[in-house]
This record gives sequence, structure tokens and C-alpha cells, in this order.
Amino acid sequence: QVQLVESGGGLVQTGGSLRLSCAASGNILNIEVMGWYRQAPGKQRDLVATSTSGSSTIYLDSVKGRFTISRDNAKNTVYLQMNSLKPEDTAVYYCNVKGGLGLIRYDSWGQGTQVTVSS
Repeated sequence: QVQLVESGGGLVQTGGSLRLSCAASGNILNIEVMGWYRQAPGKQRDLVATSTSGSSTIYLDSVKGRFTISRDNAKNTVYLQMNSLKPEDTAVYYCNVKGGLGLIRYDSWGQGTQVTVSS
């Protein structure tokens, strides 16, 4: 079992910044991908940003240039720095970690942290 604990959400005004953190613990085997997703009310969960063990990153088009994903492999922690926030960024943000060795695979989710951007 891999447990994820998120922190850093909150209420911010348009143009403000927040930094989300997600720490993984438990039976961690070979973390391959760490990422962030978000889900607004009544909408599907969307990928926001991911970072692979090879340091490749992928971003949702609407957050490129504003959000930055980073990871501290020694701490099994992934961060999401969110700048120039917009009301449309309002959502519950979920951390996701994928990895494993051989046939032992995991795909774990955090509990979610609310981000609200006021106009």
C-alpha cells in the first residue's frame, strides 16, 4: 500500500499563487510517475501535470507557463507551484503516484485538496 498525503490548498484571489505538496509513504517500489489531477464540480477529472522518473513533464495546455511540477525523490514528494491563478483553476486537486516492479504495480491517489480562486 502506498499512502499519499496532500497539503497546500486553499482560497486565493485571481493572480495569486499556491503551492501544493504530496508526500508518498508506505510500500513504495520504484516510483515511475508522480502527478496532479483536478476535478471541478460536475466535470471529469483532468490531468494537470505529471513528472516521470526520467524528469519528463507533461502539462495541461491551460496551465502551461503558470504551473510548475517538481519532485524531491529523496523525500518521495511531488510539488505543484501554481502562479497567476484564475477562477477556472478552482477544483479539487488530487495527487497520483504510479510505479512498481515486475508484476507488482500500484496506482495510488491522494484524498484531494480544494483550491478555490476568487474573482
